[in-house]
Amino acid sequence: MSLSAFGLNCTLKSCDAPSSTQKMLDAVLAALARHDVRTDSARVADFDVRPGVTADEGDGDQWPQLRRRIMEAQILVLATPIWMGHPSSLAQRVLERLDAVLGEIDDDGVYPTFGKVAIAAVVGNEDGAHFVHSQLYQGLADVGFTLPAGSPPYWVGEAMGSTDFKDLDTIPDKVDETIRTIASNAAHLARLLAERPYPKPER
Repeated sequence: MSLSAFGLNCTLKSCDAPSSTQKMLDAVLAALARHDVRTDSARVADFDVRPGVTADEGDGDQWPQLRRRIMEAQILVLATPIWMGHPSSLAQRVLERLDAVLGEIDDDGVYPTFGKVAIAAVVGNEDGAHFVHSQLYQGLADVGFTLPAGSPPYWVGEAMGSTDFKDLDTIPDKVDETIRTIASNAAHLARLLAERPYPKPER
């Protein structure tokens, strides 16, 4: 069964500026590709994503372009750096804009995102990776995504240090192992959900 994954890089850096978050996202997407998953990604900073909680805020809002790619894929990879102990402001905005999904639940209680799998990936030079993951996963689950089993991938450098994830020559073994595991589980779960969608809630 053909699957696709779409990655959103929530770095604050736009265009092709070196990004540790992009390196982490690329590693997760490469691991998914080994399971016959087609992959693509975008940087949220390169788009004019307006504040709001609707699917389209109008007046040049470019969120609809990203939302369409999210909805076309079976797997979403949401990658963010840690900023002051929290997800980046762009990651938070993605969650806020995904809130529109709650207004699109059909009469049977089925979300348009049911059957889609989400992975969160985090990088930073300070503590807080588990807290950031908990915020992202709670929001993604609330709007209907299914989360694969396993520890989500992250890398955290020395507190107040100067080495970024993008500066590493190789990905640490434990991080690589976590990426491979979550990618395998995500692809497996997405295929299962595609073959056997969630049933409509009983009345």
